[in-house]
Amino acid sequence: MSSQLFDALENLSKEKGIEKQVLLEALEAALISAYKKNFKSASNVRVELDEETGRMSVFSRKTVVEEVEDPQQEISVDQAREINLNHEVEDIIEVEVTPKDFGRIAAQAAKQVVTQRVREAERGVIFSEYIDREEDVMTGIIQRKDSRFVYVNLGKVEAKLAEAEQMPTEEYHIHDRIKVFVTKVENTSKGPQIYISRSHPGLLKRLFEMEVPEIYDGTVEIKSVAREAGDRSKISVYAPDPDVDPVGSCVGQKGQRVQTIVNELKGEKIDIVEWSEDPKVYVSNALSPSKVVDVLVDEEEKATTVIVPDYQLSLAIGKRGQNARLAAKLTGWKIDIKSESEAREEGLLTEVEDSYSNDGEDLFE
Repeated sequence: MSSQLFDALENLSKEKGIEKQVLLEALEAALISAYKKNFKSASNVRVELDEETGRMSVFSRKTVVEEVEDPQQEISVDQAREINLNHEVEDIIEVEVTPKDFGRIAAQAAKQVVTQRVREAERGVIFSEYIDREEDVMTGIIQRKDSRFVYVNLGKVEAKLAEAEQMPTEEYHIHDRIKVFVTKVENTSKGPQIYISRSHPGLLKRLFEMEVPEIYDGTVEIKSVAREAGDRSKISVYAPDPDVDPVGSCVGQKGQRVQTIVNELKGEKIDIVEWSEDPKVYVSNALSPSKVVDVLVDEEEKATTVIVPDYQLSLAIGKRGQNARLAAKLTGWKIDIKSESEAREEGLLTEVEDSYSNDGEDLFE
Protein backbone atom coordinates (compact mmCIF):
# COMPACT_ATOMS: atom_id res chain seq x y z
CA MET A 1 0.00 0.00 0.00
CA SER A 2 1.48 3.33 -0.98
CA SER A 3 1.16 6.76 0.53
CA GLN A 4 -1.05 7.64 -2.47
CA LEU A 5 -3.93 5.89 -0.72
CA PHE A 6 -3.59 8.13 2.32
CA ASP A 7 -3.41 11.18 0.06
CA ALA A 8 -6.64 10.01 -1.60
CA LEU A 9 -8.29 9.63 1.81
CA GLU A 10 -7.16 13.13 2.74
CA ASN A 11 -8.71 14.58 -0.42
CA LEU A 12 -11.87 12.54 0.07
CA SER A 13 -12.16 13.83 3.63
CA LYS A 14 -12.00 17.45 2.50
CA GLU A 15 -14.29 16.96 -0.47
CA LYS A 16 -17.05 15.12 1.40
CA GLY A 17 -16.67 16.90 4.73
CA ILE A 18 -16.01 13.59 6.51
CA GLU A 19 -13.45 13.24 9.29
CA LYS A 20 -10.33 11.45 8.09
CA GLN A 21 -10.41 9.17 11.13
CA VAL A 22 -13.81 7.85 10.02
CA LEU A 23 -12.33 6.93 6.64
CA LEU A 24 -9.31 5.26 8.23
CA GLU A 25 -11.57 3.20 10.47
CA ALA A 26 -13.60 2.21 7.41
CA LEU A 27 -10.42 1.16 5.62
CA GLU A 28 -9.23 -0.89 8.58
CA ALA A 29 -12.58 -2.68 8.77
CA ALA A 30 -12.39 -3.42 5.04
CA LEU A 31 -8.90 -4.84 5.30
CA ILE A 32 -9.80 -7.06 8.25
CA SER A 33 -12.80 -8.36 6.32
CA ALA A 34 -10.62 -9.02 3.26
CA TYR A 35 -8.03 -10.89 5.31
CA LYS A 36 -10.59 -13.16 6.95
CA LYS A 37 -12.34 -13.85 3.64
CA ASN A 38 -9.28 -14.50 1.48
CA PHE A 39 -7.20 -16.36 4.04
CA LYS A 40 -10.07 -18.18 5.74
CA SER A 41 -9.14 -16.81 9.11
CA ALA A 42 -11.60 -16.71 11.99
CA SER A 43 -9.02 -15.35 14.39
CA ASN A 44 -9.14 -11.96 16.00
CA VAL A 45 -7.03 -9.83 13.72
CA ARG A 46 -6.02 -6.18 13.77
CA VAL A 47 -4.79 -3.98 10.93
CA GLU A 48 -2.20 -1.30 11.54
CA LEU A 49 -1.82 1.55 9.05
CA ASP A 50 1.29 3.70 8.96
CA GLU A 51 0.52 6.93 7.13
CA GLU A 52 4.15 8.01 6.96
CA THR A 53 5.46 4.89 5.23
CA GLY A 54 2.21 3.79 3.61
CA ARG A 55 2.75 0.36 5.11
CA MET A 56 -0.07 -1.97 6.05
CA SER A 57 0.41 -4.68 8.67
CA VAL A 58 -1.93 -7.41 9.83
CA PHE A 59 -1.63 -8.81 13.36
CA SER A 60 -3.37 -11.89 14.73
CA ARG A 61 -4.08 -12.53 18.41
CA LYS A 62 -2.92 -16.00 19.41
CA THR A 63 -2.81 -17.99 22.61
CA VAL A 64 0.55 -19.39 23.78
CA VAL A 65 0.28 -23.20 24.21
CA GLU A 66 2.57 -26.18 24.81
CA GLU A 67 1.34 -28.00 21.72
CA VAL A 68 -0.30 -26.25 18.78
CA GLU A 69 -3.58 -27.80 17.55
CA ASP A 70 -4.99 -24.79 15.69
CA PRO A 71 -2.29 -22.66 14.02
CA GLN A 72 -4.75 -19.85 13.36
CA GLN A 73 -5.57 -19.45 17.03
CA GLU A 74 -2.48 -20.76 18.80
CA ILE A 75 1.29 -20.38 18.89
CA SER A 76 3.81 -22.64 20.58
CA VAL A 77 5.64 -21.40 23.64
CA ASP A 78 8.96 -21.78 21.82
CA GLN A 79 7.84 -19.56 18.95
CA ALA A 80 6.38 -17.06 21.38
CA ARG A 81 9.69 -16.85 23.27
CA GLU A 82 11.46 -16.10 20.01
CA ILE A 83 9.38 -12.92 20.00
CA ASN A 84 9.75 -12.23 23.71
CA LEU A 85 11.53 -14.43 26.24
CA ASN A 86 9.00 -13.50 28.95
CA HIS A 87 6.01 -15.15 27.24
CA GLU A 88 4.39 -17.99 29.15
CA VAL A 89 1.71 -20.58 28.37
CA GLU A 90 -1.83 -19.07 28.15
CA ASP A 91 -0.49 -15.60 27.33
CA ILE A 92 -2.28 -13.79 24.52
CA ILE A 93 0.12 -12.23 22.03
CA GLU A 94 -0.09 -10.44 18.69
CA VAL A 95 1.77 -11.97 15.77
CA GLU A 96 2.27 -10.27 12.43
CA VAL A 97 0.62 -12.35 9.72
CA THR A 98 0.76 -9.94 6.78
CA PRO A 99 0.71 -12.01 3.54
CA LYS A 100 3.05 -10.99 0.71
CA ASP A 101 0.26 -10.43 -1.83
CA PHE A 102 -2.22 -9.07 0.66
CA GLY A 103 -2.03 -5.52 -0.72
CA ARG A 104 -3.50 -6.47 -4.08
CA ILE A 105 -6.24 -8.69 -2.66
CA ALA A 106 -7.09 -6.24 0.09
CA ALA A 107 -7.33 -3.27 -2.27
CA GLN A 108 -9.99 -5.02 -4.35
CA ALA A 109 -12.03 -6.05 -1.33
CA ALA A 110 -11.57 -2.73 0.44
CA LYS A 111 -12.90 -0.58 -2.39
CA GLN A 112 -16.51 -1.65 -1.99
CA VAL A 113 -16.51 -1.52 1.81
CA VAL A 114 -14.83 1.87 1.93
CA THR A 115 -17.34 3.20 -0.62
CA GLN A 116 -20.18 1.95 1.58
CA ARG A 117 -18.72 3.49 4.72
CA VAL A 118 -18.13 6.77 2.91
CA ARG A 119 -21.77 6.75 1.83
CA GLU A 120 -22.87 6.10 5.41
CA ALA A 121 -20.62 8.84 6.71
CA GLU A 122 -22.00 11.27 4.12
CA ARG A 123 -25.51 10.40 5.25
CA GLY A 124 -24.48 11.04 8.83
CA VAL A 125 -23.11 14.46 7.90
CA ILE A 126 -26.32 15.35 6.05
CA PHE A 127 -28.50 14.10 8.92
CA SER A 128 -26.49 16.12 11.46
CA GLU A 129 -26.90 19.22 9.30
CA TYR A 130 -30.64 18.90 8.75
CA ILE A 131 -31.73 17.59 12.19
CA ASP A 132 -31.01 21.10 13.49
CA ARG A 133 -33.47 22.50 10.94
CA GLU A 134 -36.53 20.71 12.33
CA GLU A 135 -39.36 23.19 12.90
CA ASP A 136 -37.57 25.75 10.76
CA VAL A 137 -38.24 27.28 7.35
CA MET A 138 -36.06 26.40 4.38
CA THR A 139 -36.16 27.47 0.75
CA GLY A 140 -36.06 24.76 -1.89
CA ILE A 141 -36.70 24.08 -5.56
CA ILE A 142 -39.36 21.65 -6.74
CA GLN A 143 -37.61 18.81 -8.58
CA ARG A 144 -40.41 16.38 -9.40
CA LYS A 145 -43.76 15.09 -8.19
CA ASP A 146 -45.86 11.95 -8.20
CA SER A 147 -49.24 10.86 -6.87
CA ARG A 148 -48.03 10.92 -3.24
CA PHE A 149 -45.33 13.57 -2.91
CA VAL A 150 -43.87 16.75 -4.29
CA TYR A 151 -40.08 16.41 -4.07
CA VAL A 152 -38.21 19.59 -3.11
CA ASN A 153 -34.44 19.99 -3.37
CA LEU A 154 -33.13 21.62 -0.18
CA GLY A 155 -29.49 21.64 -1.25
CA LYS A 156 -27.89 18.37 -0.16
CA VAL A 157 -31.06 16.35 0.13
CA GLU A 158 -34.46 15.92 -1.50
CA ALA A 159 -37.36 16.51 0.89
CA LYS A 160 -40.87 15.07 0.65
CA LEU A 161 -43.97 17.26 0.64
CA ALA A 162 -46.88 14.88 1.24
CA GLU A 163 -50.31 15.57 -0.22
CA ALA A 164 -51.74 16.15 3.28
CA GLU A 165 -49.10 18.84 3.89
CA GLN A 166 -49.78 20.71 0.66
CA MET A 167 -51.93 23.84 0.44
CA PRO A 168 -55.19 22.86 -1.28
CA THR A 169 -55.28 26.15 -3.20
CA GLU A 170 -51.70 25.94 -4.43
CA GLU A 171 -50.28 24.40 -7.60
CA TYR A 172 -46.74 23.03 -7.62
CA HIS A 173 -44.64 23.35 -10.76
CA ILE A 174 -41.22 21.89 -11.51
CA HIS A 175 -38.39 24.40 -10.85
CA ASP A 176 -40.60 26.63 -8.67
CA ARG A 177 -38.80 28.04 -5.63
CA ILE A 178 -40.84 27.72 -2.41
CA LYS A 179 -40.44 28.14 1.32
CA VAL A 180 -41.29 25.04 3.37
CA PHE A 181 -41.56 24.14 7.05
CA VAL A 182 -39.41 21.16 8.11
CA THR A 183 -41.67 18.93 10.22
CA LYS A 184 -39.46 15.86 10.71
CA VAL A 185 -35.95 14.58 9.94
CA GLU A 186 -35.34 10.81 10.07
CA ASN A 187 -32.14 8.82 9.64
CA THR A 188 -33.18 5.69 7.73
CA SER A 189 -31.32 2.83 6.05
CA LYS A 190 -31.83 4.67 2.76
CA GLY A 191 -30.33 7.85 4.16
CA PRO A 192 -31.83 10.97 5.76
CA GLN A 193 -35.53 11.51 5.03
CA ILE A 194 -36.77 15.09 5.33
CA TYR A 195 -40.50 15.74 5.63
CA ILE A 196 -41.80 19.22 4.93
CA SER A 197 -45.08 21.13 4.97
CA ARG A 198 -46.74 24.13 3.37
CA SER A 199 -49.89 23.85 5.51
CA HIS A 200 -48.38 23.62 9.02
CA PRO A 201 -49.13 26.55 11.41
CA GLY A 202 -45.40 26.62 12.15
CA LEU A 203 -44.74 27.92 8.64
CA LEU A 204 -46.85 31.00 9.34
CA LYS A 205 -45.12 31.56 12.67
CA ARG A 206 -41.63 31.28 11.18
CA LEU A 207 -42.52 33.59 8.30
CA PHE A 208 -43.59 36.28 10.78
CA GLU A 209 -40.35 35.78 12.72
CA MET A 210 -38.39 36.27 9.50
CA GLU A 211 -40.37 39.30 8.34
CA VAL A 212 -40.93 41.19 11.62
CA PRO A 213 -37.74 42.34 13.42
CA GLU A 214 -39.69 42.99 16.63
CA ILE A 215 -40.63 39.30 16.80
CA TYR A 216 -37.10 38.17 16.01
CA ASP A 217 -35.59 40.31 18.80
CA GLY A 218 -38.32 39.43 21.34
CA THR A 219 -40.00 42.84 21.53
CA VAL A 220 -43.18 41.21 20.23
CA GLU A 221 -44.17 37.63 21.08
CA ILE A 222 -46.28 35.23 19.04
CA LYS A 223 -48.67 33.60 21.48
CA SER A 224 -50.72 31.33 19.22
CA VAL A 225 -51.44 30.43 15.60
CA ALA A 226 -54.55 28.89 14.06
CA ARG A 227 -54.51 28.08 10.39
CA GLU A 228 -56.64 26.68 7.62
CA ALA A 229 -53.97 26.64 4.97
CA GLY A 230 -54.60 28.45 1.72
CA ASP A 231 -57.76 30.10 3.01
CA ARG A 232 -57.46 31.92 6.31
CA SER A 233 -55.33 32.12 9.44
CA LYS A 234 -55.30 33.91 12.76
CA ILE A 235 -52.23 34.78 14.80
CA SER A 236 -52.18 36.35 18.27
CA VAL A 237 -49.31 38.60 19.34
CA TYR A 238 -48.30 40.38 22.54
CA ALA A 239 -45.81 43.07 23.55
CA PRO A 240 -44.66 43.22 27.20
CA ASP A 241 -43.84 46.90 26.66
CA PRO A 242 -47.15 48.86 26.68
CA ASP A 243 -45.61 51.46 24.36
CA VAL A 244 -45.20 48.86 21.60
CA ASP A 245 -48.11 48.11 19.27
CA PRO A 246 -47.75 44.36 18.56
CA VAL A 247 -50.41 44.24 15.85
CA GLY A 248 -49.03 47.32 14.10
CA SER A 249 -45.52 45.87 14.19
CA CYS A 250 -46.72 42.75 12.39
CA VAL A 251 -48.83 44.63 9.86
CA GLY A 252 -46.02 47.02 8.98
CA GLN A 253 -46.12 50.35 7.23
CA LYS A 254 -48.99 50.33 4.73
CA GLY A 255 -49.40 46.63 5.47
CA GLN A 256 -46.11 45.78 3.78
CA ARG A 257 -44.90 43.14 6.26
CA VAL A 258 -48.05 41.08 6.41
CA GLN A 259 -48.55 41.47 2.65
CA THR A 260 -45.16 39.84 2.03
CA ILE A 261 -46.32 36.81 4.01
CA VAL A 262 -49.72 36.78 2.29
CA ASN A 263 -47.93 36.74 -1.07
CA GLU A 264 -45.72 33.84 0.01
CA LEU A 265 -48.83 31.91 1.03
CA LYS A 266 -50.54 32.69 -2.28
CA GLY A 267 -53.20 35.05 -0.95
CA GLU A 268 -54.07 33.34 2.33
CA LYS A 269 -56.01 35.83 4.50
CA ILE A 270 -54.31 36.55 7.85
CA ASP A 271 -56.00 38.10 10.91
CA ILE A 272 -53.51 39.53 13.41
CA VAL A 273 -55.04 39.97 16.88
CA GLU A 274 -53.69 41.16 20.20
CA TRP A 275 -53.33 38.54 22.92
CA SER A 276 -54.69 39.23 26.40
CA GLU A 277 -54.65 37.24 29.62
CA ASP A 278 -58.27 38.31 30.09
CA PRO A 279 -60.34 35.71 28.18
CA LYS A 280 -63.11 38.25 27.56
CA VAL A 281 -60.75 40.56 25.72
CA TYR A 282 -58.80 37.76 24.04
CA VAL A 283 -61.86 35.95 22.67
CA SER A 284 -63.35 39.25 21.56
CA ASN A 285 -60.12 40.14 19.71
CA ALA A 286 -59.91 36.66 18.19
CA LEU A 287 -63.34 37.04 16.55
CA SER A 288 -62.08 40.01 14.53
CA PRO A 289 -63.27 41.51 12.25
CA SER A 290 -66.62 41.01 13.99
CA LYS A 291 -67.72 43.45 16.72
CA VAL A 292 -68.55 41.98 20.12
CA VAL A 293 -71.10 43.22 22.69
CA ASP A 294 -70.14 40.93 25.57
CA VAL A 295 -68.30 37.72 26.43
CA LEU A 296 -69.62 35.48 29.21
CA VAL A 297 -66.91 33.20 30.61
CA ASP A 298 -67.23 29.76 32.19
CA GLU A 299 -63.78 29.18 33.70
CA GLU A 300 -64.53 25.62 34.82
CA GLU A 301 -65.55 24.43 31.35
CA LYS A 302 -63.15 26.83 29.63
CA ALA A 303 -66.08 27.93 27.53
CA THR A 304 -67.40 31.33 26.47
CA THR A 305 -70.71 32.69 25.20
CA VAL A 306 -70.11 35.61 22.88
CA ILE A 307 -72.87 38.11 22.19
CA VAL A 308 -72.65 40.07 18.96
CA PRO A 309 -74.95 42.58 17.27
CA ASP A 310 -77.63 40.91 15.15
CA TYR A 311 -76.20 42.33 11.95
CA GLN A 312 -72.74 40.97 12.86
CA LEU A 313 -73.81 37.38 13.59
CA SER A 314 -72.91 35.91 10.20
CA LEU A 315 -69.60 37.81 10.18
CA ALA A 316 -68.70 36.52 13.66
CA ILE A 317 -69.48 32.93 12.73
CA GLY A 318 -67.86 33.25 9.33
CA LYS A 319 -68.30 31.29 6.14
CA ARG A 320 -68.93 27.63 7.06
CA GLY A 321 -68.19 28.61 10.68
CA GLN A 322 -64.57 29.37 9.84
CA ASN A 323 -64.14 32.59 11.85
CA ALA A 324 -65.53 31.07 15.04
CA ARG A 325 -63.59 27.83 14.48
CA LEU A 326 -60.26 29.61 14.03
CA ALA A 327 -60.93 31.87 17.03
CA ALA A 328 -61.56 28.81 19.20
CA LYS A 329 -58.33 27.16 17.99
CA LEU A 330 -56.40 30.36 18.55
CA THR A 331 -57.60 31.02 22.10
CA GLY A 332 -58.10 27.46 23.33
CA TRP A 333 -61.60 28.44 24.55
CA LYS A 334 -64.90 26.97 23.38
CA ILE A 335 -66.93 29.73 21.74
CA ASP A 336 -70.71 29.82 21.44
CA ILE A 337 -71.91 32.87 19.49
CA LYS A 338 -75.34 34.41 20.03
CA SER A 339 -76.97 37.46 18.54
CA GLU A 340 -78.25 40.25 20.80
CA SER A 341 -81.82 39.17 20.11
CA GLU A 342 -81.11 35.60 21.24
CA ALA A 343 -79.18 36.80 24.28
CA ARG A 344 -82.01 39.14 25.28
CA GLU A 345 -84.58 36.35 24.95
CA GLU A 346 -82.42 34.10 27.15
CA GLY A 347 -81.81 36.85 29.69
CA LEU A 348 -78.06 36.94 29.06
CA LEU A 349 -77.85 40.71 28.54
CA THR A 350 -77.84 42.99 31.58
CA GLU A 351 -79.74 46.29 31.53
CA VAL A 352 -76.48 48.24 31.31
CA GLU A 353 -75.28 46.22 28.34
CA ASP A 354 -78.67 46.38 26.66
CA SER A 355 -78.78 50.16 27.03
CA TYR A 356 -75.17 50.48 25.81
CA SER A 357 -75.97 48.40 22.77
CA ASN A 358 -79.06 50.41 21.95
CA ASP A 359 -76.89 53.51 21.69
CA GLY A 360 -75.26 51.86 18.72
CA GLU A 361 -71.95 51.12 20.47
CA ASP A 362 -70.20 47.81 21.20
CA LEU A 363 -68.54 46.92 24.48
CA PHE A 364 -65.52 45.37 22.78
CA GLU A 365 -64.11 47.18 19.78
